[in-house]
Amino acid sequence: MNEPVMLKRAPARRRRIEAGVELTVIAPTFNERANVARLVEKLDAALDGERWEVLFVDDNSPDGTAELVKQMAASDSRIRCLRRVGRRGLAGAITEGMLASAAPFVAVIDADLQHDETLLPRMLTTLRAGDCDVVAGSRYLDDAGLAHGLSPIRKWGSQVATALARRALGVEMSDPMGGFFMARREVVERVAHKLSPAGFKLLFDIAACQPEPLRVKEIAYAFKNRTAGESKMDARVVAEYFGLLAARLSGDVISPQLIFFVCVGGAGLVAQMLGLALAHGPLSFARADAVAAFVGATVTYLAGQAAAYRARRRKGLRLLVGYLRFAMLAALGVAGNVALAVTLSAHGVPPLLAGLAGAACGAVWSYAAVAIAG
Repeated sequence: MNEPVMLKRAPARRRRIEAGVELTVIAPTFNERANVARLVEKLDAALDGERWEVLFVDDNSPDGTAELVKQMAASDSRIRCLRRVGRRGLAGAITEGMLASAAPFVAVIDADLQHDETLLPRMLTTLRAGDCDVVAGSRYLDDAGLAHGLSPIRKWGSQVATALARRALGVEMSDPMGGFFMARREVVERVAHKLSPAGFKLLFDIAACQPEPLRVKEIAYAFKNRTAGESKMDARVVAEYFGLLAARLSGDVISPQLIFFVCVGGAGLVAQMLGLALAHGPLSFARADAVAAFVGATVTYLAGQAAAYRARRRKGLRLLVGYLRFAMLAALGVAGNVALAVTLSAHGVPPLLAGLAGAACGAVWSYAAVAIAG
């Protein structure tokens, strides 16, 4: 009887495991399809010889930015895409990108090509030395920093915002509002739960939330002109910045949402008071206040649209439909607004003061209606 032949199993091949990336470059995007390939080319040239990856965090761009990034990633493992759906906010996008990285170092660069990617190796070398937590690109260390890339009005606004941020932080950082920096990932990890997902400038928030002052080094760079796409600076961004500034200065007692209420509701209140002052002459107080309340509610809706995220703003027919929906929701508030003002006026309260009391109540209702109507 033949004995079974025992076949020797071939020794298992030991899988070669390569070291992970040392640097993750976070590039937040919204409608940046035209810049993606060019940015990757620039990073490839600047970081030659380094272990790096680029993570595009895309807020569901309608121009197909995420789709293009994924096509490129299929043939280049250094390219990754994190597509966010139903979420907005530059700071939140960058934070999510950093938390999705396993690299010890993370950098932030705009996808619009206005930052100087050739400084990334120098930033990485500086962080490797171990004597700082963040290396920030600064537009204010020499005169060339803001010679290009910003209009005179935006340049002035940037300088004012930077001065306020430096006063709030109490740190010697010339450009805490800059969006071009590299940090140890652990610096972000330890305050990630405190960071606001809203806002435009994450470096300011990271520094403001630290239990101990950050060790920061700065490198001068010149802000470049935009080659494609459009600026993300708008009314929403400005409101988010002041909301974040107020929150950090008050120890988070004042929330960013309160700032939105003051801006949006306040715009309607001011419009109603101006309308009442103009109409209370030709018309009786009750009619004048009704007209003014309608004007105030309309301004509240339009201000809410201006302060909405860019992708959620209504235009054309959608704006009209949204306004009609808002008007139905706000009608009860307008009626209560006028009723309160007329009652107070009938009891001897001066017309403008009575109108102000009604407008203040109406502003709260109108603000809520804006949030519901969208």
